[in-house]
Amino acid sequence: MGQEPRTLPPSPNWYCSRCSDAVPGGLFGFAARTSVFLVRVGPGADTIPGTPPFRGKSPPLDPKLPALTAFPGGHTISALHWSPRVKDLIVSGDEKGVVFCYWLNRNDSQHLFIEPRTIFCLTCSPHHEDLVAIGYKDGIVVIIDISKKGEVMHRLRGHDDEIHSIAWCPLSGEDCLSINQEENSEEPEIPNGKVTAQTPVTKGCYLATGSKDQTIRIWSCSRGRGVMTLKLPFLKRRGGGVDPTVKERLWLTLHWPKDQPTQLVSSCFGGELLLWDLTQSWRRKYTLFSGSSEGQNHSRIVFNLCPLQTEEDKQLLLSISMDRDVKCWDMATLECCWTLPSLGGFAYSLAFSPVDTGCLAIGVGDGMIRVWNTLSIKNNYDVKNFWQGVKSKVTALCWHPTKEGCLAFGTDDGKVGLYDTYSNKPPQISSTYHKKTVYSLAWGPPVPAMALGEGDRPSLTLYSCGGEGIVLQHNPWKLSGEAFDINKLIRDTNSIKYKLPVHTEISWKADGKIMALGNEDGSIEIFKVPNLKLICTIQQHHKLVNTISCNPESPVTITEPYRTLSGHTAKITSLAWSPHHDGRLVSASYDGTAQVWDTLQEEPLCNFRGHRGRLLCVAWSPLDPDCIYSGADDFCVYKWLTSMQEHSRPPQGKKSIELEKKRLSQPKPKPKKKKKPTLRVPVKQELCDGNEEESVKESLGPVENGVSDQETEEEAREPEPPCVSKEPIICTPAALGFEKSKSTINNKVTLLKKDVPKEKPEALIKKRKARSMLPLSTSLDHRSKEELHQDCLVLATAKHSKAGPNEDVSTDLEERFHLGLFTDRATLYRMIEVEGKSHLENGHPELFHQLMLWKGDLKGVLQAAAERGELTDSLVAMAPVAGYHVWVWAVEAFAKQLCFQDQYVKAASHLLSIHKVYEAVELLKSNHFYREAIAIAKARLRPEDPIIKDLYLSWGAILEKDGHYALAAKCYLGATSAYDAAKVLAKKGDAASLRTAAELASIVGENELSASLALRCAQELLLARNWVGAQEALQLHTSLKGQRLVFCLLELLSKHLEEKQLSEGKSSFSYNAWPADSEGSFVERVTAVWKSTFSLDSPEQYQAAFQQLQKIKYPSATSNTPSKQLLLHICHDLTLAVLSQEAGSWDAAVEGLLRAVIRSYDSGNFTIMQEVHSAFLPQGCDHLRGKLGDHQSPTTPAFKSLKAFFIYGRLYEFWWSLSGPCPESSVWVRAAHRSKTSTEQSQEVDSVSPEETDPKASQPEPSRTPELDVRLIEEGEQMQNACKELLSEKHADLQNAQRTVAEVQETLGEMIRQHQKSQLCKSTANGPDKNEPEQEGESLSHPQNHKEEKNEPVSLPELTKRLTEANERIAKLPESIKTWPFPDVLECCLILLHVGSQCPSFVTQEMQQQAQELLQKYGNTKVYKRHYQTLYT
Repeated sequence: MGQEPRTLPPSPNWYCSRCSDAVPGGLFGFAARTSVFLVRVGPGADTIPGTPPFRGKSPPLDPKLPALTAFPGGHTISALHWSPRVKDLIVSGDEKGVVFCYWLNRNDSQHLFIEPRTIFCLTCSPHHEDLVAIGYKDGIVVIIDISKKGEVMHRLRGHDDEIHSIAWCPLSGEDCLSINQEENSEEPEIPNGKVTAQTPVTKGCYLATGSKDQTIRIWSCSRGRGVMTLKLPFLKRRGGGVDPTVKERLWLTLHWPKDQPTQLVSSCFGGELLLWDLTQSWRRKYTLFSGSSEGQNHSRIVFNLCPLQTEEDKQLLLSISMDRDVKCWDMATLECCWTLPSLGGFAYSLAFSPVDTGCLAIGVGDGMIRVWNTLSIKNNYDVKNFWQGVKSKVTALCWHPTKEGCLAFGTDDGKVGLYDTYSNKPPQISSTYHKKTVYSLAWGPPVPAMALGEGDRPSLTLYSCGGEGIVLQHNPWKLSGEAFDINKLIRDTNSIKYKLPVHTEISWKADGKIMALGNEDGSIEIFKVPNLKLICTIQQHHKLVNTISCNPESPVTITEPYRTLSGHTAKITSLAWSPHHDGRLVSASYDGTAQVWDTLQEEPLCNFRGHRGRLLCVAWSPLDPDCIYSGADDFCVYKWLTSMQEHSRPPQGKKSIELEKKRLSQPKPKPKKKKKPTLRVPVKQELCDGNEEESVKESLGPVENGVSDQETEEEAREPEPPCVSKEPIICTPAALGFEKSKSTINNKVTLLKKDVPKEKPEALIKKRKARSMLPLSTSLDHRSKEELHQDCLVLATAKHSKAGPNEDVSTDLEERFHLGLFTDRATLYRMIEVEGKSHLENGHPELFHQLMLWKGDLKGVLQAAAERGELTDSLVAMAPVAGYHVWVWAVEAFAKQLCFQDQYVKAASHLLSIHKVYEAVELLKSNHFYREAIAIAKARLRPEDPIIKDLYLSWGAILEKDGHYALAAKCYLGATSAYDAAKVLAKKGDAASLRTAAELASIVGENELSASLALRCAQELLLARNWVGAQEALQLHTSLKGQRLVFCLLELLSKHLEEKQLSEGKSSFSYNAWPADSEGSFVERVTAVWKSTFSLDSPEQYQAAFQQLQKIKYPSATSNTPSKQLLLHICHDLTLAVLSQEAGSWDAAVEGLLRAVIRSYDSGNFTIMQEVHSAFLPQGCDHLRGKLGDHQSPTTPAFKSLKAFFIYGRLYEFWWSLSGPCPESSVWVRAAHRSKTSTEQSQEVDSVSPEETDPKASQPEPSRTPELDVRLIEEGEQMQNACKELLSEKHADLQNAQRTVAEVQETLGEMIRQHQKSQLCKSTANGPDKNEPEQEGESLSHPQNHKEEKNEPVSLPELTKRLTEANERIAKLPESIKTWPFPDVLECCLILLHVGSQCPSFVTQEMQQQAQELLQKYGNTKVYKRHYQTLYT
C-alpha cells in the first residue's frame, strides 16, 4: 500500500470526436464533465510498474487563455483541433457548419462558412499547414484550404451516416500503399460546380474516415476519390452471441500509427480494437488487440484513441470507452498495460469490508457498485464492477460483519439486495421495496426472536431505512419473504399510541445490544434489544438527522451533548470514526470539505478541500491511520492523507457550494446605481440558485457533460481568473471548460455595456457635427504657432528642392505625415494609412473603408472587411467598380456574413443579384423560409422545375407536423398532390374539415377518398344530431345513396323514440322536412319517405341499394358500445331488412331483423330491442312464417331465433306487468332497469325472489282491476304456448358448453396471471391468497353456501379435460343450432319459475317441471346454482 493520494475520476465524456489528447513525454489529458484531468504516464510516473499514476497537479493558468477560450463567439463547438504544423493555430467547427480559425500568438481569427451542415469532426493535415479535413453529420467529408478563404479542394462522398473520426496518413505521398484502384467507382470530384485542375497542395496524401455506417474508407487526396473500403466485422464474444443492438450503438474512431502507413487502428461494435493491414487491398486482414487474453478489451463502444510516446520512446495507445474505463495499450504487443476505472455518477456511499481488509465498496449514481481492492500490489486501481440487478442509483452500502464477500446495497428506487462479490451470480433482491430512496443500511441481531419464525435463524439480519421514514428488517436467508416493519414492535413494546416519528437513519452499537434511530424532527432514539425498549431520546438537534455513527469505545447512555463540533457551514452527510485513534472523527459536508476532529479535545485537526462539489460519504482506511477516502457529487472518490492538508478547519463564510453561488449573486441590490445592463446576468442567476436536485445534476453526467447554467453564471461573475493553483490540490482538474464559459458570458456583459451608451444619445445624433475623416491631420494643424511655422518650412524645402528631398527632409516628412496633403502621392498614401489605422483602433471601420476607397484600393477594402465580418451594403454596392469578379466575390462573402447574423432573407436577395437563384432558394429552404423561397422560385425558375415541387412538399410536411393543416393542404395543391391535400385537411377530424376535404377530393377526381370523407363527415354530424347537415354531406357523392337511406331510417327512428320519450331527452335540433304520414306502420312510413325523397319505387332499385349496403360490415356490439353508434349499426341492419322486404327477398329481411335484435341484446339495451319489435314486428313473427316457404329453408334457424327473441321480450314485459299498476307502466320499468347482460338479469331475479315466494306477495295488488286481471290471464295463456319455444334443450346444452369453455379459459388465464406474479415476486406463498377477499365476500352474502363457494384448486389436466368435453359437446350439436344466437334458456327458466311463484295459474306444472329439469341439468355454473338454490330454499 502506497502513501500517495489516489483518485477515481469522473468518466470521460461520451460521443465526442476528440475529448482526450497526449503530449510526448507521458502527459495524458481527458475531458470529464466540465473539467480536464491529467494523467502522468511513463516509467517515472509511479514506483509500481503497470499502474496508471493519476496524481498530476492542476496546470497553471496562462493569462492569455481567457482570450483564447473566448474564440468560439458564442457558438456550440462540435469539433476542435490544434494544428500539428502551425503551433499557434486552433481550428474549430460548430453545429451550424461554421469553421473558426484562431492564431493565438497574433490574436487573429477567421470565420469560414463551408456547408450549412452540422460538423461532427475535423482534423488539420500534418503535412500541409493550410489543409483541413471536415466530417459532417450526413456523411460528407470536405477538404478545405484555409489560406484560400476556405476553398473546397475535394468533396468526398461515400459514407451515408455521420463521420466519427478522420485520420491523415502519417507519411506524405501515395507510394506508401500499393493499392489497386478497384474501388475507384466514384466520379471525379467537381468542387463548387466546376472542374478544377489538381493543385500541388493536395498531391500525395491518404486520408482515413470512420463513419456510423460501419465502414472505414481510405481516400486519395490527389485524386479526390476513395481507394479502399473496410467493413467492420461482427466479432462473437466468448460465451455469448452478438448483441442485436450493437448495430444501433456504434462509434467508429480511428488512429493511424506514426511511421506505419500500412497499419490502421479502429474501434469495433462491442469495444474491441482492430489493427488493420492495408498492404493488400483485396484481403481485409485485421488483428484483434489483446486477442490472447480474455477480458482485457473494452466491453462497450470506444470513443477516442490517443497515441502517446513515453520518455523511453515507447509507443502507447490510450482508449476511452462507454464502459467508463481508460485503457493503455502497448502498440508493440497489442496488449493492455493498465486500466484506469472512472465513475459515471455521484459517489453516494463508501464502505470498507470488516472481513476482507482494504476492500472498499463504492455506491455510484450510474447504477453500478465498485469494489476497490486498495491493498493490491500489482494494480493500485484494482476495481470490480457489479451492475446486474441494480438498475438504479446505489445510495447505501453495508458489508456483513462476519460473512466474507456479502455486501448489502440499497438503491434510489427503494430496492434492497445482497451481492456475493466473489461470484458472478446476480444479487438477491428483497421482495419488500421501500417507497422512496434507501438512505441507510445496517446489520444487527434479529428483533424480536419470533419475527423470523421457529427453527434456525440467522445471527444477523439486515435493516434498511428509506426516505418514507420506515425501517425494515430483512431476513438474509429468505429475502423473498416479507420484511418486518420494526415500528410495530416499537409501538407494542413501549405502548406508544401517538404517531411515531419519521426515521431517517439507523445505527447499531458494535456489540449489537443498542440501536439508535435518527428522526426527521432532529431527535435520536436509543433502543435496547431484543424487544426494542426505548432507553432515552436525545432532543438536541432541531432538523433532520442525516447520519449517526456509534463509537465502539464509548458508552451510548447519552442524555445531553457530550461534545459539540462546530465549523461546517452546510449539512453534514457522513461520519466515520477512526479505528486507529481514540475519539478521532471525520465528517463530510455539503460545504465541499471533509473535516477531521479530535472529539476529546473538541478541536478541528485538518480539513480536506480537494473536491469540487458537495461531499456525500467518507470512510477511514482500516489499515492506514493517515488515509481517508471521500466521495462527492463531482463524480470523484479521493484517497487523501491527513498529514498533507494545509487547512485545519472548514472554510469560513461559505454555506455550501450552492450557497456560495447564491452569495456571489447577493450584490444584486448594490448595482442599482449602475446601468441596467450590468444587472442582467445576476438577475438570471436568481433563477438557478438553490440546492439543485442531485438527479438533475447527475443527468448532466458523462453522456452530455455540458456546463449547467448555474455553474456557468456563478463563474462568470468572478472578477479574476480562479486561483486554482494557489492550493496544492491533488488531482484537481484543469477548469478549461470553466474558463471558456466565463469568458463567453463576460463578453456578453461587456457588449451590453458598450451598446447602452450608444443607445442613449440617439436623439442628439442630428445635432452633432459629422465625424472628421482626417482627425489626426486636423489636430496637427491646430498646434502652436511655432510648430505650424516649422511645417511651412519643411513643406517649402520638400517642394522646391531641385535635387529632390534629401534624407533630413524625408525624415521630417515622415514625422509630419499630415503634410502629405500638400506634397506628392506617396506621402499622401502614408497619411491615409496612418489615419486609417487610427480609425480602426478607435472602432470606426466604416471611416477606414472610405479612406481606402479614396485611395482607390477597393479590392483590399473588401477583403479586409470580409475577413473581419464588417462588409456593409454600401461597400458591396461599390464593389462593381473593382470589376465583375470582385463584385461576385464580395456578394458571396456578404451573403455568408449575413447568414452568420441570421439575416437569411437579405443574404438570399444579394445572391439573386449575381443570378445565383438555386443557391438563394436552397439557403432560404435550409433555414425554413419556405414562403420566401417559393416566391423566388416561382418568379425566377421555370414552372416545371422540380425545385418548386420539392419546396411545396417540404413546407407542407413541416406545416402538417405543426398542425397547420389548411396551409399544408395549399402546399400539396401547389405541388399537384391533391390526394395529400385532401388527407391533410381531414386530419383535424371535425365536420367542417371533413366536408371541405371531401369536396376537394371530389373536385380533383379522387372519388373513393371523397366518399369515405363524406361518410366520416356525416357520422360526425350525426353525433351532434345535425340531421340536415348529415344528409347534405352524403349528397356529395352518388355512391353514398345507400348510406342516405340508413341515415334517413335512423332519423325517423330517433324521431319516433323522441315522440315516445324514450330517447335521451327532447332535442332542439331540426329534422329534415320529410313528408309526414302519421298513419300506417313504421315500415310503411319509411318506404314512403324513400320513395318520395330518394325515388326508390322498383324492386331493382331496392336490390341495387341492398347490394351497395351489404358490403359494409360493422363489429358486433358490446355493453360498452356508445348508444349513438349502436343506433347507427342497428339502423344499418334494419335498412337491409326493409330493402330486402321491398325487393321480395324475405330470407334476407329476416336475417337483417335478427342482426338488429342481436345487436341490441348483446349491448344490453332491452329498450331498443323492444322498440325494434314494436316498430318492425307489431303483429309478431307469425306472418313471416308464410313468407319463408319450406320448413327446410336455410333461413328457418334465423326465423326461430328471431321468434325466440320476440317471445323473450314479451316474457319480461309480462313478468314486470304482474307487479305494475297497469301494463303501460312496464315501459318505464324497462327503461329504468334494463341495461344489463343476461347474467345481471338473473341476479336481479334473485334479488327479489324471497319476497315473491311469499304467499302474501303472490296475491294480486289492491290497485288491480278485474279487467286487468282478465287481460293478464289472457296474456298468460298466450305466453304459456309461446314460451315452449324458449325451453329448447339443445340450445341449453350449447349455452352450457359455451359457458364451460369460457369458465375454463378464465381459470387458465387467472392461473397464468398468478404464475407470472409469483415469478415476479419470487414467492409462491402470496399466490393463493389473492382470491381471498372475493371468496370472503361471497361467503358473507351466502353463509349457508360457505363450503361450496370455497373452491378447491383445480389442476391443469382437469381443466384440459373439461375444455375437451365441452368442445366435443359443441361439435356434436347440429349447425342450425350454432348458427344464430338464442336467448339464455336458463334465464328464461328462472323467469318462468318466478312468474309461477307469483301467479301459479299462469304457468303450468308441466312447464315448471321442464324449467326445473333444465336448471338442474345445465345450471352447473356458480351463478345459476346460487339462483336455483335461493329460489327453492
